[in-house]
Parts: sequence; structure tokens; C-alpha cells
Amino acid sequence: MAVNCPRKTIEDEPGTVGNSLDLMSDPVPSKMEEGDHVPLTYADLKRWLRLLVLLILAACLAWILKPILLLFAVVILLAMVLNPVIASLERKGIKRGLAVLLLAVISVGVLALVFWLLIPPLLEQLNELIRRTPEYWNRLQTQAEAFSQHYPYIQNALPDAEKVVNTVGARIGEVLQLLVQSTFHIVGGLFGAIFATLLLVFILINPEPLVTFYLKLIPDRHRDAARRALLRLTLQMAAWARGVVINGTITALSMGLLLAWIGVQPALVFAVIAFLGEFVPMVGPVLVSVPALFVALSMGVDKFGLALLVVLFVHQVETNLLIPFVFGRAMDLNPVSILFFTLAMSSLFGLTGAVLAVPAAAMFKIAIEEFYLHQRQLNEDQIAAQAKQIIYARADPETTRQ
Repeated sequence: MAVNCPRKTIEDEPGTVGNSLDLMSDPVPSKMEEGDHVPLTYADLKRWLRLLVLLILAACLAWILKPILLLFAVVILLAMVLNPVIASLERKGIKRGLAVLLLAVISVGVLALVFWLLIPPLLEQLNELIRRTPEYWNRLQTQAEAFSQHYPYIQNALPDAEKVVNTVGARIGEVLQLLVQSTFHIVGGLFGAIFATLLLVFILINPEPLVTFYLKLIPDRHRDAARRALLRLTLQMAAWARGVVINGTITALSMGLLLAWIGVQPALVFAVIAFLGEFVPMVGPVLVSVPALFVALSMGVDKFGLALLVVLFVHQVETNLLIPFVFGRAMDLNPVSILFFTLAMSSLFGLTGAVLAVPAAAMFKIAIEEFYLHQRQLNEDQIAAQAKQIIYARADPETTRQ
């Protein structure tokens, strides 16, 4: 028996071409409208919490290992400073290992010569300064009392001299305790110096594995920016170290000679302190002037005035002549950012952090420029004009018309 079955056309089948053509004519509803945000799911929340916990643990571990991390930071900074010298010798046909050995011999020779020439007279003058410090203080106290007798209304505004002496005496005990504690750390410091020297030699002899590993860690889309950032940082650190040494040497010589000329001794001690102060940006040159001014003030108001003129003259020459000529535009760092990083790094890591302030500021600036600003098409002239408009408080013409 024949069964009549209804014929199915291709249009009747769901999902066929005919039906799909009808569907294509209608607007397809999207899951999310434009401007909507994906809601935060439980899995996303767990992932963010896990990342936050890992960041906190990493920060705690870094804080515990702070001395080791600072040691490695100093060694890597020295490697960046010395690597251009090694590369220059290598381009002249000297093998890298022999270049490192040659640089080490020259450095040890220069340090030995400096120690042989400077350390004996420096220790002698330093002992003399320590021995005569109570005498300087008594002179200063006598001059303050005589000044207060001539100007009684100022005496009420000044603190009591006896209280100041008692406070200083109490603080001297703390300083002596600190010196005793520091003496016990000398052995550890020697071991740290030996370890840092060996680590520096190993890095300079074969830095390629470290640089290769650094580039491998960076994703492909950011690798070129990472390469440029590391190259710029290496060149800037070499320029910074060279500038600090040259600037510090000239400043120390001028400060020592001028102080000796006006009769403020020990001039050699003040010159060495001035040289070391150049490694702490912005704040260092100001702080290292205090001992010389203290000794000059104890010798009389006229000596203090001459010493103050010497300090101001040296600082003005350094700021307006030496820094632009020696550093040029190699660093190109804003003084506000340098001061911020100096205070921040010294608060976190002490004196070592203050010395590393300029490298930290340079690394932050380079990272922002290479990983963020370099990828954007910025109109520098327009941005500069807008900045000047804000600085000079000029009204926007479009806003004025409205």
C-alpha cells in the first residue's frame, strides 16, 4: 500500500539555506550592547585575590631579602657603568676576560695610590677635628652667650645653652653605641665586599646569559621596548657615574683649596666629605657643607661669612657650569623627580638607597617612555602649548566664546 508522505522542501528544514537567509535579513541580537561591561565572576575574583596574595608575599620576601637585593642592585649598577669600558677594549681586539683583568689591575692601582697619598693625612686631620670638636663647641657657646647679652630680646627666642649641651651629651652616648655596633658589622661588610667583587667579575666576564634571560622573560610585543630601555639605562648609568666622579673631584679640590686659603681647617677632611656628598643628589652637597660652616662659625663671624661665600661660590659653579658641561643632556631628569626619589629611596633603604636615587629615577623615566609613551602618537608641540596655557593661567578661547 502506497503511503503519501508530504514532501519537505529545503526551505522547510530548520537551519537550511532558505531558513538562514531569512534569519540573516533580521538583525542578530548581540549578547552585549556597546558600552556594557562584563560582570565580575567568582572565578575572576578568585584569580585577582590570588594575584594580590602573590604580590603581598613577593613584597614581604623582597623586604626580608632587602640587604641582598641592595647588594645585587649595586653590583648590577657597577656592571652597567664598567661594561662600556670593557666593550671599548674588546672592540680594539682585546679579549673580554683579559679586558676585565686589565681594568681590575688599573682600578686596584689607582685606589692604592689614592689611599697611599690621602689616607695618612686624612686620618691625622680627622683625629685633630675630633679632638678639637669640644673646643669648637665651647667657642660657639661663648659667642652665642656674648651675642645674647648684646641683644637680650633674642635670648628669649633661643633655646637654653645648657639644655642643648645636655641633649648633645645624651646623643653622644647613642652615637658611641652605634659605632660599637657598626664595628661588629665590619667583618660581615668585608665578606659582602668580597662577594660583590666576585659577582661583579663574573657578570663582566660573561654578561650575555643574563641579558638573554632578561629578554626571554619579556613578551614578544614588548621585547623591542625592553631592549631599548636596557640599552638607554646602561648608557645613562655610565654617563652618570663618569659625571659624578668628575664633578665630585673638581668640587672637592675647589672646596678644599678655598677653605685652606681662608684658614678653615682641616680642609682635606672637608674636601673628602664634599666629594662623597656628590653621590647623594640635591641634598648631599648641602649637608656636607655643615661641618665646615660649624668650624668656621666657632672661629668667628668673619670666618663664617668667608666660609659661607666659599660654599655658595662652589655650589653656584657646580650648578651652572659643571653639571651642564659634564652631564649635558645625558640624564635629562627633572630636579623634582630626583628629590622625590632621593627622599623615598633613603627612607626605604638608608644611605645606599640615597646613592641609588638617580639610577632609580632614570629607570622609572625610561620605563615610562619606552613601554607607554613610545607607543602613542603624541603631538609634542600641542602638549607644550597646553602646558604653557595652564602655567600662565590663560583662558581657553573656546571656553571664553561660550
